[in-house]
Parts: sequence; C-alpha cells; structure tokens
Amino acid sequence: MDMLIFNTWHWWTHSGRSQPWDYMQEGNKWYKDMNRLVAYYKGLTTWARWVNRNVDPSKTKVFFQGISPTHYEGKDWNQPSQSCSGQTQPFLGSRYPAGIPMGWVVVNKVFSRLKKPVYLLDVTSLSQLRKDAHPSAYSGEHSGTDCSHWCLPGLPDTWNQLLYAALF
Repeated sequence: MDMLIFNTWHWWTHSGRSQPWDYMQEGNKWYKDMNRLVAYYKGLTTWARWVNRNVDPSKTKVFFQGISPTHYEGKDWNQPSQSCSGQTQPFLGSRYPAGIPMGWVVVNKVFSRLKKPVYLLDVTSLSQLRKDAHPSAYSGEHSGTDCSHWCLPGLPDTWNQLLYAALF
C-alpha cells in the first residue's frame, strides 16, 4: 500500500447493548468486558507492533486519526445542565475546560513507542470546540444526543484538509 489510514477510537467507547463485540481476547485469555481505556491501550499496542514489524516507510505512509471527542456532558464546557443536543454554537474560547480526553493520552503513550513514522492527524482539540457540530440539532429524524457523528460542514472538512496537507 502507498498509504494506510487508521481511525479506531469510536469503537472503543461503546458498552452494553451498543458494544460491537461479545468478547475480547488477549493471548489465550478471553474477557467478556474490560475497562475501555485498558482495552484501547492493548488494541493500539497490538496495532503499533504490527506497524513496526510490517510497514516499510520508504513505500508506505501511515496516518492515524486522533481522538474524536464527545460532548455528552455540558460540565465539560462549564454548562452542567446541557449536552450537545440542540447546541448550535461552538464553544467560545481556545481551551476546552474539560482538558484532553484520556483516549488522547493513550494514543500519545503508544505513539511514543512507535519505531516507524506514523503521522498523527490530531483532530482532538479543534473537535472539542465544536459541541455544535453533531446531528442532534439539525436532523428531524434523529432524536436525542448523538456525539458519535459530525454533520456540519467545517469540522470533518478540516480533518480532510489536514490529511490533504500531510500528503504533500
């Protein structure tokens, strides 16, 4: 491959009925469930080991999209009684009050151990500021809070612009 693009955080946050797997396996041990950050760390460590063993950087450029944050809890932007549902304005400011998500910490810990070059498309901070970019306020068919998807022009377009700029 000339280029590989990875994006995985979204699937590690689901639990209960929305969990897309029945079991997790590590070596010969099977788990029905485990702490999501521990599972994410284990998964990314396996991915990093694969990249280190199998990618030839002279032939393949590897990209990893960082953490796409959620906005379920208004306390994260100092509005405790709200969520992203119905939000139509971005967070005003340049520093998100809740700080960096723990998934971002995991990504950076794993990246510090990579031996092969992987370009991190770090979309976390700019995405945190866009509590208004989820579909809940704009879709007549989509009720409730949906922090898994992004719908407004601008944010996903910026992610694509970052990728495009990194390609050349």
